[in-house]
Amino acid sequence: MTPITLRKRRLKLVICLVFLFGLTACSAGSFSDSSGFKKPTSPYAPGINQRKDAQDGIEVAHRLMQAGEYELAIRAFNRAALATSLDAEILSGLGSANLGLGRLGQAEDLLRSAVEIDDTRPEVWNNLGVVLMERGKLAEAKLTFRKAYALDNGESDAIRDNLRLALAKSEKSVTVQDKEESYKLVRRGSGDFLIRPAS
Repeated sequence: MTPITLRKRRLKLVICLVFLFGLTACSAGSFSDSSGFKKPTSPYAPGINQRKDAQDGIEVAHRLMQAGEYELAIRAFNRAALATSLDAEILSGLGSANLGLGRLGQAEDLLRSAVEIDDTRPEVWNNLGVVLMERGKLAEAKLTFRKAYALDNGESDAIRDNLRLALAKSEKSVTVQDKEESYKLVRRGSGDFLIRPAS
């Protein structure tokens, strides 16, 4: 074998090794485009980042309620109850989710249980009043909305509007247009988390 042929073979071997090393380096990392965004090299979903705090289960359930995903909200509230305890907020959320699904009997039972645990929370009384209105229990619903309004010191627009609608519905001389008016469910914290048409 001549020295020139041997040199050519060595050169080919070096080029092959450099090429293979380059492929190995590319497959081990990830490519990035000009914007600096790294493209994932794996077709699988990323793993769980255990360094981050877990999302609050009750907050997740409330977001599902806002999105109208009542079945998923019930599951999220149940998971939150397993992680912590079955408190008035979780019972109220479960009752409201059942109301969203039209399960009025279950909703009423859950909200009554929530009131038994903590009778100082206006949002729970309000939501119970909405269920009672849906079930046609007008007299009890009026008292329930009054209790919610008193506990809230009149600060919540939703509770005030619900009381006004219940009072108007009980007055023979006042006609309430059900299609135009609606009762509002309230969650702890800020604002309404479900608007349900009155029936």
